[in-house]
Amino acid sequence: MTDLYPAADDRELLRQAAAAHTAAVRESEAFLRRLPEVPDPADLAEYANLLTREEQTRADRQAAADAAGLAIGSLEAE
Repeated sequence: MTDLYPAADDRELLRQAAAAHTAAVRESEAFLRRLPEVPDPADLAEYANLLTREEQTRADRQAAADAAGLAIGSLEAE
């Protein structure tokens, strides 16, 4: 009997992680578009939360890329 819902392969997990990161970045962009000229403490808290989500989804995307065999060395110029 075949599994109706096969486990996602590493490439699919990477695509999902990339989509989650893209969504997080888009949410940050939308926030910045509506940001008032003088941010209040609530704006600062929201921005901090958005940045945290962006960083976490980026880390998740990188881990998924590594698992899919896309590990690369440093991008820093030597």
